[in-house]
Amino acid sequence: MTDVFERLVGQDRAVLAMRQYARHPVHAYLFSGPGGSSLHDALITFAAALQCPRHGCGECEVCRLVLEDADPDVYLAERSGVNWRIEEIREAERVARRRPLGGGYQIVVMEDIELTTTGSSVSAPALLKSLEEPPPRTIFLLSAEELPPELDTIVSRALEIRLRALSDEDVAAILTNEGASADGARVAAEAANGNLRRARVLLRDHGLIARVQRWRSVPGRLTGTTAASAVVAAEITSDLNDALAPLEEFQREEQARRTSEARELGLRVGGRRDAEAQFKREQRRFRLEELRFGLSALSAVYRDRLVESLSAVAEGDARSEYRIEASLRALEEIAEATRRLSTNVDETLLLHDLMFSLMAF
Repeated sequence: MTDVFERLVGQDRAVLAMRQYARHPVHAYLFSGPGGSSLHDALITFAAALQCPRHGCGECEVCRLVLEDADPDVYLAERSGVNWRIEEIREAERVARRRPLGGGYQIVVMEDIELTTTGSSVSAPALLKSLEEPPPRTIFLLSAEELPPELDTIVSRALEIRLRALSDEDVAAILTNEGASADGARVAAEAANGNLRRARVLLRDHGLIARVQRWRSVPGRLTGTTAASAVVAAEITSDLNDALAPLEEFQREEQARRTSEARELGLRVGGRRDAEAQFKREQRRFRLEELRFGLSALSAVYRDRLVESLSAVAEGDARSEYRIEASLRALEEIAEATRRLSTNVDETLLLHDLMFSLMAF
């Protein structure tokens, strides 16, 4: 590794800015970009560059600890629900006021800060207060996929670094360089939506292709009866559970590696409860990403139907006009289901509702 920024494939402009900022840091940075732009990887990479005496050499012990989530001065704040709660922001502020144990900074990482503006108790004002009065050795690293107007004041308190979404080709190239087959890398990249860690997990997932095929077969299996719709919804729910198995294996290996390295360095092996909580949160996010991917695959089927029907109507087949309307309505139902994923909706109920709606089209 030449330096830590090699990890950020396809982000040349953002990397150029980060190299400069790491040498002369300010108290807060906001990383923004669409889903699939590897925001998490960018946050951790930049944290390593800030802590490293050589600004991200990628070779020293400081870089290694940060990249492996083992630096005690890099705090990854986590939310317990869909939205950030005020008490979670206050806990992050409490950590921010600690003096760093090492020679670097106390770094507080908060992801998805757009979720401080939603929910029954908006927490954005609490975050703003933390940013307005930071201790001198503390740096906040924030991220957001969207920047609603309610975040304008927070945005003004930080330097913004914009990332672009990784293309499927970018992710596939990384996986191939790491030893994956070309076909395996392509399928995993298409299913990962630019999320490199998810793509690495999916490489181990031998059931991925079968799950994609099941989603694509949904329209043909909805025969107009509630029983058929319930069977399809139940099978997809079971698939979601099965999809977690490769991630759980990935996490067990990661925990074993952390434990082994700590023992080699003569450090106390601890934090298992925190690691388990972190892994559970990752599993929940992974499950939602899997569901979003499936809904996207299902949308593609109805879009193909729409294109075929439009061509048929252009050639004089009036009967295809109904299929155009049905395809459009199906796409609207899938879009609504995707939107509902951002709430605390029960996934099983959502899938049953969607299948019952789609059976009419």
